[in-house]
Amino acid sequence: MKESSESARHAAACALLREIRSSNELTQVEVATRLGKPQSYVSKYESGERRLDVAELMGVCAALDITLVDFARALTERVA
Repeated sequence: MKESSESARHAAACALLREIRSSNELTQVEVATRLGKPQSYVSKYESGERRLDVAELMGVCAALDITLVDFARALTERVA
């Protein structure tokens, strides 16, 4: 059961990051440029192929013009 709920939370986080990027009218390339990473980095975390640690997530949130706290709140609302 734990693994299933963890997978659901991970999928929700990936979807939320994609949605925030899209709502800010940013491409994966633009976000990657802000992060100093290749476009594939963004693609991999958005698709769930790659997991972000907290420090990386903070950087992604900054690149998306959202605070980590606001991201956590939005994610919590989705998975609650």
